[in-house]
Amino acid sequence: MKTAKRMSRWKKILIWISVVVVALVAGVFVYLKSVTYSPSGNAEAAMLSDDQVHVTTIKQGYRFEPQGKEAVEPNIIFYPGGLVEPASYAPLARAMAEQGHRVYIAKMPLNLAIFGQNKADIFIAEHPDEAFVIGGHSLGGAFASRYAAEQPEKLEGIFYLASYADDGGSLKDTSLSALQITGTDDGVLNKEEWEKTQTNLPEDTTFVSIDGGNHGQFGSYGMQKGDHAPEITEDEQLRSVVQALDDWFNSFK
Repeated sequence: MKTAKRMSRWKKILIWISVVVVALVAGVFVYLKSVTYSPSGNAEAAMLSDDQVHVTTIKQGYRFEPQGKEAVEPNIIFYPGGLVEPASYAPLARAMAEQGHRVYIAKMPLNLAIFGQNKADIFIAEHPDEAFVIGGHSLGGAFASRYAAEQPEKLEGIFYLASYADDGGSLKDTSLSALQITGTDDGVLNKEEWEKTQTNLPEDTTFVSIDGGNHGQFGSYGMQKGDHAPEITEDEQLRSVVQALDDWFNSFK
């Protein structure tokens, strides 16, 4: 009898523990959803296919390809910034697809690249004999760098948008090419860490500073908390990024 009562008590305890755990997990999901940045109307429009760019939703993200012609190399893999929905980078992906490149934007668990560092493997597997570069914005750039540090043989280079290579993503001993782009009105990027970690970059690194650009306008999701007001428009910042990428790709030849 005592054993039965003891078992019943433990069942009640386990049920309450399960309820508390479920409530905590649900609370975390609700909180993360509330602080996650969503794509702007401009970004949502860039997600639509047209006669220039074909947009496909794939299991691990989105693929942007030029319509009616072969894609030019390198293919581009992009890791979104932390707590930013991937579609927020559709204007950049579309612009590069219009330039002829195949572009992949990765979907990250909970919109945090820390949980999806190796997503690039899935995209590279689609065209294993072609050249790829990887890049990312903010937190996404840091984990793109960690991927590149572990598998440099799969890539031609890496680009950072308001981001840097931390010690876990050091590329100083690789032969990769790197491009680091920042905005002069960025209020989110840790400038001290950015400067300190330049020693982790490969010898072949190009630095580009966009006058008047801020942190959030590397994507298209509105004003980010802690950021500074930009002195240029989102379209102007996008054009500067596209030009920098084009110039960087030309340096590969």
